[in-house]
Amino acid sequence: MGMDKTSQFKALDERYYMPAFSRDMALVKGKGSLVWDAEGKEYIDCVAGIAVCSTGHCHPAVVKAICDQAHELIHCSNLYYIPHQGDLAKKLVEITGMHKAFFSNSGAEATDGALKLARVRTGKKKFVAFVHGFHGRTIGSLAVTYKPAIREPFEPLGLNCTFVEYGDLEGLKKAVDSDTAGIIVEPIQGEAGVIIPPDSFLTGIREICDSTGALMIVDEVQTGMGRTGKWLAVQYTKAKPDIVTLAKGIASGFPMGALVAREDLEFKKSEHGSTFAGGPLACAAALATIGVIEKILPDVSRKGDRFRQGLEEYNPRIRGLMIGVTMGDKCPEIQKKCAEEGVLVNCAADGNLRLVPPLVISDKEIDRVVRVIHGALGTIVL
Repeated sequence: MGMDKTSQFKALDERYYMPAFSRDMALVKGKGSLVWDAEGKEYIDCVAGIAVCSTGHCHPAVVKAICDQAHELIHCSNLYYIPHQGDLAKKLVEITGMHKAFFSNSGAEATDGALKLARVRTGKKKFVAFVHGFHGRTIGSLAVTYKPAIREPFEPLGLNCTFVEYGDLEGLKKAVDSDTAGIIVEPIQGEAGVIIPPDSFLTGIREICDSTGALMIVDEVQTGMGRTGKWLAVQYTKAKPDIVTLAKGIASGFPMGALVAREDLEFKKSEHGSTFAGGPLACAAALATIGVIEKILPDVSRKGDRFRQGLEEYNPRIRGLMIGVTMGDKCPEIQKKCAEEGVLVNCAADGNLRLVPPLVISDKEIDRVVRVIHGALGTIVL
């Protein structure tokens, strides 16, 4: 008997790939909100590459944009003007209300760029971030990421960062001083399990920044690009950030990140750069992605409400299609049971079930997901 396909993936992975990930399934095909594993089993995907595949898997408009561009030019460096780059920068400026953009290959790189920009323009050195916040795993972005288990083995990280409880404006006031370059915050904490603060928290951060000269850096890597029902989650409040970071949903799965900043806040020549960032394929994919999201954005909040009604008895935390439900130490078991019934969900920190499905998910698919979660919970005593 030959090995099944998943076992082949596993054997190669165990021998040749560094074991940084926990995984037991091979996904080989996707269309819309559905994915198929190596054995051909179908799932509704409420992980979506961790809030990445906003337009669903392999959206025809995105596939066409990538293929068309791949026939013309796959790469040229930023030594030259790049097809689609200016168009995409213009579009991002329009939807975010910022002034100029700079591209990266990931959310962590976007964070690094934001930290560099804050330092070089303010001339200040320190940062303040929040307990349970997540901003990436590069040396720079890790310095402002809270989780001790992933941060402490790599210290010292070379950036001075103070962590304050999420939502604690009084603690924040004490932590910010005349040498604070920036305060970095997620408008909703994603990796922490979809923790939604009161809107007054973000407006309070804005006021503290205004009174101290620190920059307000809003990490919209997970919350941005329509995930919460607006282009940016911070747009639910009156707070106007100085810098916004984006990635995940920006290009439907093509590696891409961006930072956008307000007027008079930009990199000057040679202060920042990247070989691959903002390449022709990434920009083509992102433009097509934005075109698709523009059409479906008005319906995202309604879909979130459908999830809210279906999961009401578990007190879900929901904004748009960003959904968290506290399950405690039974979360991994619930995740496994849902997968057995053909629904992919994921456990974020502290036993929080997280759903970040494609924005194109249908009502019928939402109802099926809700039924499967109820069924999984029915077999487990919380």
